[in-house]
Amino acid sequence: MGNVVVDMAASLDGYVTGLNQRLEAPFGDGEVEKDLHSWMFDTAEENTAELEAITDAGSFIMGRNMFSPDRGAWDLDWRGWWGPNPPYHGPVFVLTHHERAPLEMEGGTTFHFVTNGLAEAMKLAREAAGERNISVCGGAQTVNQCLAAGLIDELRLHVAPVLLGRGGRLFEGIGRIGLEQVGVRQATRVTHLRYLVQRD
Repeated sequence: MGNVVVDMAASLDGYVTGLNQRLEAPFGDGEVEKDLHSWMFDTAEENTAELEAITDAGSFIMGRNMFSPDRGAWDLDWRGWWGPNPPYHGPVFVLTHHERAPLEMEGGTTFHFVTNGLAEAMKLAREAAGERNISVCGGAQTVNQCLAAGLIDELRLHVAPVLLGRGGRLFEGIGRIGLEQVGVRQATRVTHLRYLVQRD
């Protein structure tokens, strides 16, 4: 059985989005996407290993807010932020309170919409992943929920040299968690940190 891993780009003060996320500003007000993710695009060659690791999993879990800007009933014309061929190339389990039929995309990605909570999504993701890892993609609330429930094995943070001060923040309301640092690498626009989550 694989591990449950998290890959998140974050500011130095732990924010992964700004305020007021919406269709026109997926990461919220300001230049949050540029601040946190320029290393993925402008210096991709310098960060090849980390970029490849982000989607190297057998299945994926994400919160509804990461899949869609909408709340409430689904806009069935909405098919995600990533175009017809999302980068996951496997099953993705989206946490939601609203039922929706599975959405098959190009390249092997299928979005499954789970209405029975995190435990059910994790069960389905484990079954789908087999011996491979499960990746919890985000957003912050979903990652925090998984950490609080003791479900994460490895935490990979990609820390950008910026202070956002407000927005969607990692580590809110989860209590104390011990971490073992197993990797660190400095690049031009980001510092990559890897931790194993310690179990009591």
